[in-house]
Amino acid sequence: MVHTDLSALCRQLRQDVLEMIHAAGSGHPGGSLSAVEILTALYFEVMKVDPANPSDPDRDRFILSKGHAAPILYAVLARKGYFDPAMLPTLRSLGSPLQGHPHMHMLPGLDCSSGSLGQGLSVANGLAFAAKKLNKPYRTYCLMGDGEVQEGQVWEAAMTAAHFGLDNVCAIVDNNGVQLDGTTAEIMGVEPLGEKFRAFGWHVIDCDGHDLTAVLAAFQEAAQTKGKPTVIVAKTVKGKGVSFMENQCGWHGKAPNKDELAAALAEIV
Repeated sequence: MVHTDLSALCRQLRQDVLEMIHAAGSGHPGGSLSAVEILTALYFEVMKVDPANPSDPDRDRFILSKGHAAPILYAVLARKGYFDPAMLPTLRSLGSPLQGHPHMHMLPGLDCSSGSLGQGLSVANGLAFAAKKLNKPYRTYCLMGDGEVQEGQVWEAAMTAAHFGLDNVCAIVDNNGVQLDGTTAEIMGVEPLGEKFRAFGWHVIDCDGHDLTAVLAAFQEAAQTKGKPTVIVAKTVKGKGVSFMENQCGWHGKAPNKDELAAALAEIV
């Protein structure tokens, strides 16, 4: 069972995401809302991280490969204690550390700058390979979008992780079925994702990406898997929690206006 406070935290994070994107007048609500439970589970239950010591060499690492979903990562880092949540409304403002895509030299708690899709798993592999070589205990987690796995570099990285037996890598695919201008099935079908990763030598876990109990169990299984990398294919809903945003590609990268924000917040609360 999941503690009630984690479910309440998910509601708070969804509110943060919507309010900061509204304040910025731009941003990506759809793919941020679909990843809420995944990042909540990681930062508040799974990963060994300490906001008071963000550069701890033994900390677990997280790579947001789908860097346009920066709002949910910023909200999570703020609520975890890396910085004051009062900073969240500065999203995308000139000089703010909360840029449209993560900039690791501007904000504590970031392990990688990201935004150009397809690169994150390669970075995660490098961090995991270093841990193996240096005999470090940390694990590396990498969140990708399902549209992102249309990129060829993802599959080069998948082949690499399996070849080197990087069992300290855990990839998560936010499998919400919708990308910028349509469904992934229409634009460039990626299914069956699980079978593809298995063919590349990965351990595959399918789960409901909005069921915190299922997500936490998946991360536990990943940590117990030895000899090969693990990918969690998390079935999610684009824009989860806001009825008029759910499964709508139009909300991939659009800020809610004042009335839309009020309607969205009323649904979340």
